[in-house]
Amino acid sequence: MKKISVISGCYNEEGNLQEFYDRLRAVFHELPGYAYEIIIADNCSTDGSREILRGLAAKDPHFKVILNSNNFGHIRSPFNAMLQATGDAVVALCSDLQEPPEKIGEFVRQWEAGYQVVCGVKPTSLENPLMFQVRRFYYWLMASVSETPQIQNFTGFGLYDRKVIEAVKKFNEPYPYFRGLISEIGFKRTEVPFQQAARRHGLTKNNWFTLYDLAMTGFVNHTKLPLRLAAFCGFILALLSLLVAFGYFVYKLLYWQTFSLGLAPIVIGLFFFSSVQLIFIGLLGEYIGAIWTQVKNKPLVIEEERINFGE
Repeated sequence: MKKISVISGCYNEEGNLQEFYDRLRAVFHELPGYAYEIIIADNCSTDGSREILRGLAAKDPHFKVILNSNNFGHIRSPFNAMLQATGDAVVALCSDLQEPPEKIGEFVRQWEAGYQVVCGVKPTSLENPLMFQVRRFYYWLMASVSETPQIQNFTGFGLYDRKVIEAVKKFNEPYPYFRGLISEIGFKRTEVPFQQAARRHGLTKNNWFTLYDLAMTGFVNHTKLPLRLAAFCGFILALLSLLVAFGYFVYKLLYWQTFSLGLAPIVIGLFFFSSVQLIFIGLLGEYIGAIWTQVKNKPLVIEEERINFGE
């Protein structure tokens, strides 16, 4: 009997966990030919999530829980849970119910048809329309500049064959951009569309800083274009400055007595070039930060407790 592992992260999701579990159980009730396990990694929740997780684990030995000793972020914690999965296929989804567990049945059918990566893509969403368009633009931009083709409107929700998971482990990423890794690894892939639901309970844990962090992680892991763009801009702006200086020099020779340069062009030029330098120094800092993260080689998370893992 093949085994399906479902992994998810959790942070202050007490309003969603029971429904999340019930919907997953209903899904596997429709898949009687498969064994399953559900692994939830809790990122040191401060509400009642841990008590709910303990209660569910006490009733169901298939429900496994990793309790982290601190909040290690929305990237590292679910990735650590994925690496602990033992199934022949691993399904990754969020516990906030914005990604429908009911799609797992379709994922499994596509997997049995021979696809080793089944990606859930969201061409439509019930989230904030402005944020949805911003995300679409980011996916398009990443696909345009990445060194490997990226999957449009893909958040990581999907099913991955054991071969894919073993390939992911070889990258030894301490701070992975998972959807980019899936694009880079390859294997036979298909896409299953879904509509992202609006959050029903609780508040999103993402803010501007976490979204910026995720976006820049994608850039520095999968494209060198910003670094090369800095060099290109340097050459172009240097040439432009030389042409402007030459133009002013000729104009001054022609109208020596009447033409006055003034301070405005100097001040504007100074602020413009300073801004360009700061932008590219910041981009360079992102790449150095990524190198720093790799060199430190910290563990993904520190686990406080495991439940139902059988050790």
